[in-house]
Parts: sequence; C-alpha cells; structure tokens
Amino acid sequence: MRVLSVVGARPQFVKLAPVHSALVDRGHEHIIVHTGQHYDHNMSDVFFRDLGIPEPNANLGVGSASHAHQTAAMLSGLEDTIIHFSPDWVLVYGDTNSTLAAALAAVKIHVPIAHLEAGLRSFNRRMPEEHNRILTDHASDLLLPPTAIAMSHLRNEGLANRAVVVGDVMTDVCFATRDAVRQNPPLMPTDWGNTDPYRIATIHRQENTDDPNRLKQVIDYLASSSIEIRVLAHPRLRNKISEYEISTDFPTLRFFNPLSYPQLVHAVVNSDGVITDSGGLQKEAFLLGVPCITVRFETEWTETVALGWNTLVPNCDQSVDEILTMPRTHQNIQPYGSGSAAKNVVTELETWLHNRG
Repeated sequence: MRVLSVVGARPQFVKLAPVHSALVDRGHEHIIVHTGQHYDHNMSDVFFRDLGIPEPNANLGVGSASHAHQTAAMLSGLEDTIIHFSPDWVLVYGDTNSTLAAALAAVKIHVPIAHLEAGLRSFNRRMPEEHNRILTDHASDLLLPPTAIAMSHLRNEGLANRAVVVGDVMTDVCFATRDAVRQNPPLMPTDWGNTDPYRIATIHRQENTDDPNRLKQVIDYLASSSIEIRVLAHPRLRNKISEYEISTDFPTLRFFNPLSYPQLVHAVVNSDGVITDSGGLQKEAFLLGVPCITVRFETEWTETVALGWNTLVPNCDQSVDEILTMPRTHQNIQPYGSGSAAKNVVTELETWLHNRG
C-alpha cells in the first residue's frame, strides 16, 4: 500500500510522526508532501527533525498568502504531485488550507481520500478551519474521527457509513514525547530559565489577531497574570503586534520563538498553566494534566471543557489566576484513546482497500 500524506502546519507534523512509524512498521510505502504553508524553520524543519520524520518527498513551498491564493497555489501543485506518485491513498490531517487543497486535488482525479481528525466541529462558520473540516469530510472516502463526539457529528451529517473512530494520533505522540523528555530533558532557549514559575501562551487565530482592539485586549489579558507568561510567538503574531503598535512592555510577559515539539511538551509539563487559542495545545495541556484557558468562543475539543481542565474565556473577562489555580481532580478518563491511534489508522486504510478490491 502506498500512502501519500499531505501536511503543511505544525500540528500536522505532530500527527504525521506516529502515522509514519505505523505505516513503515507494517511494510507500507509512505510518501510525504509538505505544502510549505508554515515555512519558518522553527515551525517546519525543526519539527521534522525532532519527531524523527524523514525529509518530505516533495515541498511545494507555497508560503503565506490569502486563503484563496494559498489554497489555489497548493491545489495546482498537489494535483501534479498526486499524479506523479500515484498513491493508493491521499491522507489528510486536521483542518488547514493544506487539508482542503489536498482533498480537492485528490477527489478531482479519483484518488481515495482519508481524513484524519474527521468530524470535529466548532459550529462557527466564520472560522476558516470550520469550512476546511466540513468540505474535507464530505469529499473524503474514509473518515477517521478521534472521538465519539466527532463521530456523532458525522452521523448527524449522514457520513457515519464511511467513518470509524480510531482515537487521536496526537495522544500517541504526546505521551511518547512526554516519557522521552522526562528521561532526557531537551535543551531550552538560552534565556528560558529553570526555576521561576511560569505559564505558556500561544495566540495565532485570525479572530484574535486581525483586529487591533481585539489583539490589544488579548495581550492585556495575558499581562494580567501574576505569574510570568512565556508567549511562544508565531511570526504572524509578532508582525501583527508591530503593525498595530501594541505595547508588550509588561513585567509578566516574555516572548520566545516557537519551540520544537519536545521543547513544547517539556515547557507545558513544567508550567503552571496554558493560555491559548490553539486547538492542538488545548488538548496537549489536557493530556499532560495542565490547566488551560482558551481565548475563543468555542472549542472543537469539548471533552477538555467537560472534564474541567479547559475554560473558555472569549471576552478576556475572567481572572487568569483564579482559573488556573482552581483545584482539579485528574480523572482516569481517556476520551482521546490510550496511544494506539496510529496503528488503528493503518488498519482502517488496509481494510478499506481490501474490501474495495
């Protein structure tokens, strides 16, 4: 079986790692195509290296652009790439423009599509990620939802007959990385510091960065923490802060470049809490037993909220300190699986092809 994976952003690189290992372990050929959606070294090359993923077989290098221009550039390049490699499957991950472009390219040339992390819904149609999820799910031949809730969304949309719950591959790699960094802590940035308590923050979504008043509100909210906030700043966030001339000169705010995945896991495990608008980091905080504030009106990972480890604060109007210091009981519940999702994914890819043939 030849599987062609399409990735383009940091969370997808994380998901790719256990899938690559599972495919290779079962003797399958794995083609990796990087769209270049995230082109910063710390957001791309470093993740491949630190997660043990081989160099991509193709890199489209599309870079940053508007949604339409970026997706169009990917669509053209991906069609040629899929035809060239002639895979049995095109496997797409999550909800980025890379995901949608690969699904559109494959469906037009009749190559089977499998969507990993299918069925996630925020029910916010203003989010570009929501468009990408829904369109990709309806174009795909095999849907691989991570949770029972995601499966229920697919059932409500009439897609259950091509969906199988496999668990969450990010759980696989998160647990493996957690265990590895406990044994061998990664080298952190030179000015990181090792003793003072701190919290981790990431902010990148358009709803929080594209309006100067909203971004100032979010930055001020981070600065309200009594404990140091270490902001892992995507280049886009830095550019927006500069463009809008927003002050970040607060005693509790320190800015760092994005971390490699082992560094990120190490940072979160040793933190006092997380503030984010990232879907992936919400879930990683939950898996690592660290409380989280999500600066959004909704989340796809509703289990993290229901179990008390994640709090939605869309209006930045609840105390950071009070939320992150609330007592919590770590229940022995595994809504995202036990760490074997990647093996389940490969089994379903094999089964679908066998039944089709």
